[in-house]
Amino acid sequence: MGPGLLAQLVVEKICDHLPVHRQQQRLERDGIKLPYSTLNDGFAKTAALITPIYRALVTEVLNADYLQADETSVPVLDKDKKGSTHRGYYWLYQDNVNKLVVFDYQPGRGREGPSEMLKDFYGTLQTDAYSAYNSIVDTNNISLIHCLAHARRYFADAIYSDRERAEYVLGQLQLVYQIERDSRALNHDNEKRAALRQKHSLPILQKLGIWMEDQYKQVLPQSPIGKSLAYSIKRWDKLCAFVYDGKLHPDNNAAERSIRATVIGRKNYLFAGSHESAKRIAMLYSLIATCKLHNINPSLWLKHVLTVINDHPINRIKELLPHIWITKQK
Repeated sequence: MGPGLLAQLVVEKICDHLPVHRQQQRLERDGIKLPYSTLNDGFAKTAALITPIYRALVTEVLNADYLQADETSVPVLDKDKKGSTHRGYYWLYQDNVNKLVVFDYQPGRGREGPSEMLKDFYGTLQTDAYSAYNSIVDTNNISLIHCLAHARRYFADAIYSDRERAEYVLGQLQLVYQIERDSRALNHDNEKRAALRQKHSLPILQKLGIWMEDQYKQVLPQSPIGKSLAYSIKRWDKLCAFVYDGKLHPDNNAAERSIRATVIGRKNYLFAGSHESAKRIAMLYSLIATCKLHNINPSLWLKHVLTVINDHPINRIKELLPHIWITKQK
């Protein structure tokens, strides 16, 4: 298979979420008969060729000083688990400033994966408060902040049990997000955005934090509103940390948008064929997602990469990263 067909197959699987057997059927309609194993070998070959580019992307992401992280499960066939699938995880690390994304497959959801990935990262890490990140922060030079949208969802879910309190919180957070929209509309740089937040958002959040602590004393701790309040009170400083730095986001929504592609893919092709296959898919997701953030046609980028990669000097491999490659095409 040539670069064009390989690129097409990868993009159909990663972007369009087509399982291999459906790609095989589509090719047969066009008069191209290829065994299922040949198509799978094509994915493996592509992943092997782009591995140096993926490693360069990981290095670029870890050089950032602000990352968002998220994770999602993926069923994986495991030869040691007959009749069932293993639950593996895609861990995502996103640099929103430079629009770079890395997916890392790990067989579990423990701290080992992110601990290894982030061992050389120094900066701010934004997460949804999953506990595995806490121990990493304890041993690394990382400042941990949390996702305001995640906290907001707790109150949205609690609205049917305590409408008055839940709507009050949602209304206050809406004011904060309106300030974010105003800042974007004014095209603020980081310094102006931080100043705007501290002038307008910070007083709202400070008042809301005090209100939450007072209200928590008046509700049942195990009620939906009680759990919502407890979640936010425990993490309030980390939920509000974004107001002090204009480059930080109030939430993890950008990372969640990037990881959504794997969720849609999981619904279509159901599982990864092996742990090695899951690792290969993670590499492909990383580079395709980075293409998307830079409005790059992933088919054109990947076809070019597969055409030149064998003769490309390894010490210039960064030139093939999507966000650098596109600058050479203009």
